[in-house]
Amino acid sequence: MLFEPPQRLVRALGEAYPDVAADWLGQVPELAEEAVSRRKLTVERVQNPGGRSSLVVLVRQQDGTPAALKIAPEAAGPALERAALAHWNGWGAVQLLDADADGTAGAGELLLERLHSEVSLRSLPEAKALLEAAGIVRRLWIEPPPDHVFETVAERTARQTAAMRSADPALAPLVEAALAARDELTASADELLLLHGNFRQGKVLAGDRAPWLAVGPDPLVGERAYDLARLVRDRVEDLVASAGGTSATRRRVNRLADSLDVDRARLHGWTLFRAVESGVRATAAGRHQDAELLLEFAAWL
Repeated sequence: MLFEPPQRLVRALGEAYPDVAADWLGQVPELAEEAVSRRKLTVERVQNPGGRSSLVVLVRQQDGTPAALKIAPEAAGPALERAALAHWNGWGAVQLLDADADGTAGAGELLLERLHSEVSLRSLPEAKALLEAAGIVRRLWIEPPPDHVFETVAERTARQTAAMRSADPALAPLVEAALAARDELTASADELLLLHGNFRQGKVLAGDRAPWLAVGPDPLVGERAYDLARLVRDRVEDLVASAGGTSATRRRVNRLADSLDVDRARLHGWTLFRAVESGVRATAAGRHQDAELLLEFAAWL
């Protein structure tokens, strides 16, 4: 069985983790073969296009139960994903089938319940998708484990500010507004909940155990408004293309904030920061169309 990494994974890892991507991708076939053999799994196929930070192999366990084997480089944080999924224990999120209580799982491996990867919330009309997304993300916001190792929102965003400050001087007004919002928000934060970290419609897939379940967390702890901010800009291309994009964006911020009892101003601030940070990162990676959409969206805020 050849475990060829899909091209989307090759491109995304090369952008996100240039120092380790090539070496890890070269080891993927061996890592996958060893994991499948050790777990006595039957391979169906590699999921393609798959994820942007991991190889996903559709498998069956010894009893015939379908599952998904996820293999990721250490830099992508699979250990933190494992910890978050174990803590949620299937509540609003994909179920971790291997809790690794005996330490036998290989580094970077997660065995997960099989979901319908071809059906995400993006397949629904926008209003319905946002409603379902709100219901899922609400379940994920729980107290973290007392001995957790997740970074905080303040820590993660502090790391991101250095790259933002070195952005194109033409972006200075947006960047300064985003950094000012971040400083004010972190100084006044009073929530410390477990967050998905990368929550959006494409990260919620159809399942059998439950209609919709979240996948692919980049977990951290902090306030709900930070987690919700990424969802605000879902389908940003539609917002930018619409005649009333500015007013539609502000209505979406208010609607999501009110539906989840999140402060409007805090959601507005984190939406601005996360959009500008993503736009600056896309610019640096040469994804100029993505950057243009994100920065135009940020300017409306």
